[in-house]
Amino acid sequence: MTRDTQADGQIDGFHLVIDALKLNDIDTIFGLPGIPITDLTRMAQAEGMRVISFRHEQNAGNAAAIAGFLTQKPGICLTVSAPGFLNGLTALTNATTNCFPMILISGSSEREVVDLQQGDYEEMDQLAIAKPLCKAAFRVLNAEDIGVGIARAIRSAVSGRPGGVYLDLPAKLFAQTMDAAAGKASLIKVVDAAPRQIPAPDAVQRALDLLKGAKKPLIILGKGAAYAQADADIRALIEKTGIPYLPMSMAKGILPDTHEQSAAAARSFVLPEADVVMLIGARLNWLLSHGKGKTWGGKDHKAWGNQKYVQIDISPTEADSNVAIDAPVVGDIGSCVSALLSGIGSNWAKPPSDWLGAIAERRTKNIAKMAETLKKNPSPMNFHSALAVVRDVFKANPETIMVNEGANALDFTRSIVDMYLPRKRLDVGTWGIMGIGMGFAVAAAVVTKKPVIAIEGDSAFGFSGMEVETICRYNLPVCVVIMNNNGVYGGMDVNKSGSADVAPTVFVKGARYDKMMEAFGGVGVNATTPQELANAMNEALKSGKPTLINAVIDEAAGTESGRITSLNPQTAAKNK
Repeated sequence: MTRDTQADGQIDGFHLVIDALKLNDIDTIFGLPGIPITDLTRMAQAEGMRVISFRHEQNAGNAAAIAGFLTQKPGICLTVSAPGFLNGLTALTNATTNCFPMILISGSSEREVVDLQQGDYEEMDQLAIAKPLCKAAFRVLNAEDIGVGIARAIRSAVSGRPGGVYLDLPAKLFAQTMDAAAGKASLIKVVDAAPRQIPAPDAVQRALDLLKGAKKPLIILGKGAAYAQADADIRALIEKTGIPYLPMSMAKGILPDTHEQSAAAARSFVLPEADVVMLIGARLNWLLSHGKGKTWGGKDHKAWGNQKYVQIDISPTEADSNVAIDAPVVGDIGSCVSALLSGIGSNWAKPPSDWLGAIAERRTKNIAKMAETLKKNPSPMNFHSALAVVRDVFKANPETIMVNEGANALDFTRSIVDMYLPRKRLDVGTWGIMGIGMGFAVAAAVVTKKPVIAIEGDSAFGFSGMEVETICRYNLPVCVVIMNNNGVYGGMDVNKSGSADVAPTVFVKGARYDKMMEAFGGVGVNATTPQELANAMNEALKSGKPTLINAVIDEAAGTESGRITSLNPQTAAKNK
């Protein structure tokens, strides 16, 4: 039913959903059409919403999630029932784990059939499955409740610690009609969806006192700090206190990676040596060794160092999750950082010079060592020589957004390529999940209208590679660079059984991924030297055309599992 053909004075469920989203300034849907939501995508597009249609729901869900991170509004993913819902569920759960605001909206079978298990088309109790895997889950059965359902989903997604929300819309809801005036009155414009949470003054003072007495203070910035968009205050806090900082991967660029207070190039030194650590939007999870072990000055994986912690987080239950937090500051990051800034007097003493000097010495030494490595020009290329090109491209084009995934492709890129502006680096995040690449790239291009360069391992690209057609279909300024070393971690593994099958980690040798992009009308380039790679990347940025560069890397380059080899059970057993 379209606007023109609706019965006089009536409105249906389709248009109530669309109007509720538009009322809340949501103008883009990522999804994959099919029964029972195909007409919803057509009508949404007709009503002026942008509908980005993918080839797989997981990629659409990843797009919605990163759109939420970039905009602070919940990204919307729309899927069909059962299998489509399940495909989107990985992205929904990943969004919740990473604190990205996202709403997965799925059509579903009718309740009376599902509850009696009568074998409906794609029958599944989707709400029950989603509940334990996301921040909140709701089902709407009546047209007059659509406004409430969408309002609750929006508020749940962005308030407090952001996350994923599931909204279940059974098929017959869309065809329900009601009085148009009553329908309009039932819709809700969400007011102050993510209200500020002001930290307690005594908590702020406790944190300042702890920092003031530190001999070796350190600030760690997490992606929560990037999401908060409190960039100016975070920079002011770091510069006024003089405390060195360490950015986690998606926090790179809040301050330029070249900033003199950055301790990124001295990470292995500052973590065990720091006596007071302030976490801003960062969690002491596996990415920071849970705050324990040799990384933090302990004797083994169970031992704690001697650090004391300040933790800024909107969730009070995050404190003490792995180690004791001496000064929790609970509130939204912007308000907490602002309060800390206000408490810093003119007599604030910068950290001792011997601490700053020791960091500077190691940083300078490590940067020089890396520079020597990057100067080398082996044939075929390795990760370092290829990423030296990528580093220079981003230095010359700091507004460009990077998407990054893989094992070695992720680890080397994170340590080699500097970021200069906030929210320009998007990667696998807390779960380390593969397959985010093309979904993130599409959404970043759509919601920011900036050029995107996706640096992909050849294995990671395989999870979402068909979305190059989506990139071409919407003519997005996305350049995909595949670090092609013929396999998972590399192409040198051998099948020891003697059979004709290649090893499980080995791909087709000499694969030409660039031909995939050409197949859909984009630009494909096979790059075998740093100069060819540089030329192709610069041309892609200049033209804005969908581009895929097959960067041929030495198949012996890299290591198994990248920098998380210790998580490989066989390797861990050997190291015991």
